[in-house]
Amino acid sequence: MTKNIKIAVGLIYIICLGLILYGFFMFVDVTQLNDYKYIKDKTQFLIAIKDHNSFWFTILFFLFCIIWILLLGFATPISLISGFLFGKFYGTLISVLGFTFGCTLLYILANQYFKDIILEKLSNKISKFKDMFNRNEFLYFMIFRFAGGGGTPFAIQNLLPVIFNMKIKNYFLSTLLGLFPMVFILCAIGEGIEKIIENNIDPSFLNMIQNKEILFPMLGFFVIIILSLTLRKIYFKK
Repeated sequence: MTKNIKIAVGLIYIICLGLILYGFFMFVDVTQLNDYKYIKDKTQFLIAIKDHNSFWFTILFFLFCIIWILLLGFATPISLISGFLFGKFYGTLISVLGFTFGCTLLYILANQYFKDIILEKLSNKISKFKDMFNRNEFLYFMIFRFAGGGGTPFAIQNLLPVIFNMKIKNYFLSTLLGLFPMVFILCAIGEGIEKIIENNIDPSFLNMIQNKEILFPMLGFFVIIILSLTLRKIYFKK
């Protein structure tokens, strides 16, 4: 039964990923991505759809965030898009909640059906952290999230607590709080990019960093990086 479920999950994963890639390439002509006018037209089209029916657009984007995480996707591009479409405040709220629900669902599914594979592949690599997490799983996993997972890819971060048999409530809350600072910074950058396009500013590197809508979030981004590196050295030494 478990084997059949694993096969079914694998097929669903392939189908969903295929549909997302198909939709992306139907909507975006990758050969035109160096054309500023093309990018502006596409972004204005998306914003027009959002403004026409903001409630359903928000719901669909929220669900997409969950599905994207379940498909082991990265959080960074979705955070930038969320800030671009919804602004830094609503964008952060939507994406953080979507990521948190997606991560938690992924954790539950992995813990239920793929625990043996995860233990086999990852347990030895992070065994040194097991005692630390078991002492206070909420605090250390929140720090782990804030520190960018100690350099661990986002998809792997979501699966590691399977090894520690972390409580679902602690996983949910530590993910929610740990992701918030970086997602907010990325959404602010996304909002700044939208303002540049809206105001027809030349999107050169110099103009981007001189714009306060981009500059301040970028400074915040580097502050978060420095704090993350510091926390990584303190709590996640090799």
